[in-house]
Amino acid sequence: MNQEERRRFLIEELLRERLSCRRQEIPADTDRQKVLLRSLMNVRHPGAISQRFLEVQDAYLQGELAAKKITRLSELSPLQNGIYLWRGDITTLDCGAIVNAANSGMTGCYQPCHNCIDNCIHTYAGVQLRLDCARLMEAQGREEPTGRARLTRAYNLPCDYVLHTVGPIIQDRVRAEDRRLLAGCYRSCLELAEAHGVESIAFCCISTGVFRFPNQAAAEIAVATVRRYLAEHNSKMKVIFNVFKDKDREIYERMLGADPAAKAGAG
Repeated sequence: MNQEERRRFLIEELLRERLSCRRQEIPADTDRQKVLLRSLMNVRHPGAISQRFLEVQDAYLQGELAAKKITRLSELSPLQNGIYLWRGDITTLDCGAIVNAANSGMTGCYQPCHNCIDNCIHTYAGVQLRLDCARLMEAQGREEPTGRARLTRAYNLPCDYVLHTVGPIIQDRVRAEDRRLLAGCYRSCLELAEAHGVESIAFCCISTGVFRFPNQAAAEIAVATVRRYLAEHNSKMKVIFNVFKDKDREIYERMLGADPAAKAGAG
């Protein structure tokens, strides 16, 4: 199978699962097919799926990944010892683990083609990620509390693991409890990563999207929590702060500055 054949196979299989969509026509052009496939993956609830589907899906997602530019940690230069800042698509970052800003249901975003990080990570990892998360939630028997972390495989992403954490939702103003819970997200991810022998971790800007945590305050908590953890545990963990917006990049650049020793070592 080539990529077009794989994509059509996956679309047909996912349409067949949905009674209301079985007669839907598959668009002829590639871009619309990709939108349809992503949408069908996004709305699919966790459940049994054939090994053949998984084999074709994995081959397709790996083919799509190969067409992208993968960024490796070795290509980045630290701003401070062990701390990096990188702007880019976290689903193309090759490191130990990436952090997913999840919701309390923990099974991903079901809104078709939504641009949140939860949606992107689940889309490009493959349907196995939602299945893993669903199993974790079934075993837990309740929604995921804010400020903790769970670890899964990354499947078709270039990283090894995904760390899922639920950040606080800001209603009207940031309270002390919100700050404590956001710090807990970062600390829990670091603790869980080290417990599994992960040597590098990439944090997205947790809670700063639809959860409405102010960007500046969130970055201050992120940097302070990471610095404190690394110092208190004498940790060798490499930490990447991953940003997507200019606003966040500027905030982190001001906060992290440049460590002369780190810059000299990176040259």
